[in-house]
Amino acid sequence: MKFSNGCWIMKEGVGCFSPKEIYFTENKGGMLKLTAPTSQIVNRGCTLGGVVLTLEVSVPLEGVIRVKTYHYKGAAKDAPQFELSQKEAEDLDYDETEDIIIVRSGNLELRINKKNFSMEYVRKVYGYTVSPTEEVLTKSSGKDLAYIKTDWKGDAYVKSSDTDMYMRQQLSVGVDEKFYGFGEKFTPFVKNGQTVDIWNEDAGTATDISYKSIPFYMSSKGYGVFVNSSDRVSFEVCSEIVNKVNFTVPGEELDYFLIDGPDMKEILRRYTEITGRPALPPQWTFGLWLSTSFTTNYDEATVMSFIDGMLERDIPLKVFHFDCFWMKDFHWTNFLWDERVFPDPEGMISRIHDKGLKVCVWINPYIAQEAEVFDEGMERGLFLKRPDGGVWQWDMWQPGMAVVDFTNPEAVHWFKDKLRKLVRMGVDAFKTDFGERIPEDAVYYNKKHPRKMHNYYTYLYNKAVFEVLQEEKGEEEAVLFARSATVGGQKFPVHWGGDCWSDYESMEQSLRGGLSLQMSGFGFWSHDIGGFENTSTPDVYKRWAAFGLL
Repeated sequence: MKFSNGCWIMKEGVGCFSPKEIYFTENKGGMLKLTAPTSQIVNRGCTLGGVVLTLEVSVPLEGVIRVKTYHYKGAAKDAPQFELSQKEAEDLDYDETEDIIIVRSGNLELRINKKNFSMEYVRKVYGYTVSPTEEVLTKSSGKDLAYIKTDWKGDAYVKSSDTDMYMRQQLSVGVDEKFYGFGEKFTPFVKNGQTVDIWNEDAGTATDISYKSIPFYMSSKGYGVFVNSSDRVSFEVCSEIVNKVNFTVPGEELDYFLIDGPDMKEILRRYTEITGRPALPPQWTFGLWLSTSFTTNYDEATVMSFIDGMLERDIPLKVFHFDCFWMKDFHWTNFLWDERVFPDPEGMISRIHDKGLKVCVWINPYIAQEAEVFDEGMERGLFLKRPDGGVWQWDMWQPGMAVVDFTNPEAVHWFKDKLRKLVRMGVDAFKTDFGERIPEDAVYYNKKHPRKMHNYYTYLYNKAVFEVLQEEKGEEEAVLFARSATVGGQKFPVHWGGDCWSDYESMEQSLRGGLSLQMSGFGFWSHDIGGFENTSTPDVYKRWAAFGLL
């Protein structure tokens, strides 16, 4: 998000409040609390009013330093929290003089200038010499760390709204420094020069919109930054100020982790130690999966002809995936086989198993109004609601569809029980499609802010489905075929690249998306060989098959 108008001034109406000094320091054991006025305190009168920011510095893991900055501590705690694993130090390793504070974590140091506020992240490199060498990874000063109001008229005219207040940090960029990650991004792999908004949407693979948006990036200098927020985090990667990365979060608080490497493998190891490691998918998932999608009106005879045709050609399938139309049209997701074309689903699944294949079926977290289970969910209050208390519905995918509220424990139990019946029928995996197009004006059971739930929704959705498979088939057999994700979603593999076109350009887009996702903590990723939209030409299909098999 851009607030400035060139190098020296802010846009009209924008108030920018940055720390000028550290006035108080308080050691709270594992955390250092710093009071940072946004104007210089030259006499006692300067302490009357004005914006003061508070910084909390801690060490969640060796080689990682966490900095939380907030303005109003009493702001509503209405955001879901990522499930993080941290080992906060009981006693922080730091030194303080009249001029500087130095916080240490492994070979990483954060140096804070107290009198003329600035922050500098330094890596100490130990070699054969007596004294270690030092490398400045990144730094901020001046207006970089800031509380920002976009409708600023003065202290006496502040409105209580989080739509015009933000917390921002800007970190310096060195010569030829490059940045990667941010989730599954189909834009150029090196993210320099891009604006990256962390906001999941369903938009294919040909734009800057993503199914899997992760507020984490890595630098070619060997450090990573994780912004701990489920909200719409906005990054300006050398795109507002060309020698800075800017990240902005709506509201009163910014919480981020700077993660040392020095190599990218070590950055990812530390990042996933905090946010979760991918489960190891079962061996059979690494084979070929065959699907029909919208291209075929299919029944058991058609399915078996596809499977037998592949086997006759010595193409070793591992999974047959039933896409949307295993259920009746206008009824997605009702969890029921369309009896018009699949009158004996349990027997069919058994016959597919007899051929040595596993079975996957398509689901999503939306319940069409025509679905047999809609009334049950509505009457039990299992769907997201409108502010007036009615069910939140729209016609964007299935007419009149509702959205399952996974913050309601009863809804989670209900959804899992529907899937449990399918697993006991013989289904081996689920394609957890969708989960990105989630309303910003809905009311959740847990009362959290709907905008802050938007990205987080996919975590609860995929977690519930993954748990069903763990409970029914065992932890070593659980696997998804998921499209959307947020921080921590890597724990529920496998993810695929979404709806791409059937041409060379889309193959290139998919490759960039997969690489960016891998640079964001995800260990397993796949894609549609030959594309999804339209039908590929033979040359595209053969090249894409080579890419996919590699």
